[in-house]
Amino acid sequence: MSKLSIYPVTLDGNDIYKKRLEIKKYFNNTYSLYEKVFELLKDDEVFYKKSELTRHPMIFYFGHTATFFINKLVNMKIINKRVDAGFESIFAVGVDEMAWDDVNSSNYSWPKVDEVREYRDRVRELIDELIMTLPMTLPISQDSQIWIILMGIEHERIHIETSLVLHRQMPLEYIKDVPEFDICSNWGDAPINELKTIKSQTIQLGKNRSHNLYGWDNEYGKYEEDVKEFQASKFLVSNGEFMEFVKSGAYENHEYWDEEGIKFLNKSKHKHPVFWVKEDDKYKYRALAKLIDMPLNWPVDINALEAEAFCRYKSKKDGVTYSLPSEAEYRAIYNHADVQDLPEFHESRANLNFYHFASACPVDEFCFNGIYDVVGNVWQWSKTPIRGFKGFEIHPAYDDFSIPTFDDKHALILGSSWASSGNLIMKHSRYAFRKHFPQFAGFRYVVSNSIDKNEVDIYESDELVSQYCEFQYGDEHFGVKNFAIECAKIASKFTINKTKALDLGCATGRASFELAKTFDEVEGIDFSVRFVQVGTKLRDDGFVAFHSKEEGELVINKKVTIEELGYENLKNKVSFWQGDACNLKPNFNYYDLVMATNLIDRLYNPKLFLDTIDERLSRDGILILTSPYTWQECSTKKKFWLGGYKDENENDVKTIDTLKELLSEKFELLHIQDLPFVIKESTRKYQHTISEVSVWKIK
Repeated sequence: MSKLSIYPVTLDGNDIYKKRLEIKKYFNNTYSLYEKVFELLKDDEVFYKKSELTRHPMIFYFGHTATFFINKLVNMKIINKRVDAGFESIFAVGVDEMAWDDVNSSNYSWPKVDEVREYRDRVRELIDELIMTLPMTLPISQDSQIWIILMGIEHERIHIETSLVLHRQMPLEYIKDVPEFDICSNWGDAPINELKTIKSQTIQLGKNRSHNLYGWDNEYGKYEEDVKEFQASKFLVSNGEFMEFVKSGAYENHEYWDEEGIKFLNKSKHKHPVFWVKEDDKYKYRALAKLIDMPLNWPVDINALEAEAFCRYKSKKDGVTYSLPSEAEYRAIYNHADVQDLPEFHESRANLNFYHFASACPVDEFCFNGIYDVVGNVWQWSKTPIRGFKGFEIHPAYDDFSIPTFDDKHALILGSSWASSGNLIMKHSRYAFRKHFPQFAGFRYVVSNSIDKNEVDIYESDELVSQYCEFQYGDEHFGVKNFAIECAKIASKFTINKTKALDLGCATGRASFELAKTFDEVEGIDFSVRFVQVGTKLRDDGFVAFHSKEEGELVINKKVTIEELGYENLKNKVSFWQGDACNLKPNFNYYDLVMATNLIDRLYNPKLFLDTIDERLSRDGILILTSPYTWQECSTKKKFWLGGYKDENENDVKTIDTLKELLSEKFELLHIQDLPFVIKESTRKYQHTISEVSVWKIK
């Protein structure tokens, strides 16, 4: 097992060529291990099956990690040529059960498995070349082009584990043994659990940007908490310990479950953990590729709702208040165990990184100063929802990695599992899932007086998103009317048929709702989930709340409801999706209107967008473009600008003239006008901009 997965590379060093070779080796190990995971599927037909209704078929995940590399490299303008635009569209997004994830199989025409294998080979060849040729300095920093390669590698490491979870949920008839994924052969009765004292200590979480290991955005920053002395279970909760809870009928007894837990029970109909199988009144255990007798001394695999219910059950039975540990309490356990971080920590000391088994193992096998499985075996659910630390900043290449999970619905999992590798097994790693998600996750319980502070702020604090919320849902300034509303009015005036509209570059969604006043169906698409989730929240939760900046760090809290906006009867007509305007999924089509608002001068290749947008329109379809033509190299390489420069003859090239040239063959220009807008930066600073609106009818 030890050769399946290698340790990640450090960011520092003094030999660039040697570091390139290290990264190349790490990339190829990751890439090959990911493909090995899919050898578990019995044949190519299984790639088109779902193991979970809320997920895509397996073919999506097989292609997804390779397209991630290309999409990030294109979006960061490191490369300007795609490997396969179709694949890089259909395999792009849709993995976390978010409202904007489209898992409707009827919207996809999946390619052949061999075609995806060949695509993955082409991507591997390209990444190998880039690793050896992209500019590099040491230490590697977050603004390095090589960082995007590392991001792709660590992203694939995540999917190695989550894909194994999905494969383990697949019916056994579709799964075959793979010799490299041997499971532990040691199982028996469960040890008796007991409590161990963890001394009080000051916990500091977060790491600085000079750290020598790769990190995701949510890992950086600072958080400090004084943790009082508490007790933690010596072992992870085993299948044997959890068996009492199951046999007590607790899955039918709602007194142990909160509201979310009861919804989970009603929807799933579960009577026991997802990887338990009941046969003839006995429980068996679903391992990765086989069904075995119940290993009572292995940790139970459950979701957070089940773990919380067990704690309530045990609290009532024992007369002691048990709970899941907080993130800070887990770090206190980690400190008590004196666990070293990578690369000093040797993988033989815990059940992780595929070093020992492709399964869990007994909970009393790996000891850390009197506490077992502090890291490895299975993840440990916490009671802490994931949040950003003080100083949190998104990485521009992946602005939706963490932000969508800061919703008080994603609980942190801690400590890693047998299938964890790379960043997943680092000290500072932070991953969170919805509480009903199955993972290779279990739990240990604690007895403490700590209360996880509810720090959820309903007000959008992302400065750029808040600025757009103010722009679209806030006050009008200097007599300039709301831009989103005015654009929707122009669209409704010129559109002949009003069945279906696309608001492309929808930002926080105001124009999408306005279009729904006259269109039967409106789809809003934006490249950034940070924006898409605002419109989704307005539709689903009925309000938008945001900070409007006054000066410095002073803000005004604003909240606008769907009733105040008059949209309560429109919400069923509006949907929001994440998408790339230059490479939209094929199901986004048959529109009577495509309105691209202040978009073309922010695209990495606007001509590519314009060359294909006619394919999305229905007969008599209308295309509306608005833009102030503020071309800049940080958004669009100059060679792709449509205007704002002089040609080889020193003639001025204006964007509207290029638009006429590019669109005249397929479109008739109906109308041009100026439309002003004002964006508030603070109480005393505003952007007053004039956008040019052009209206085009398909020929």
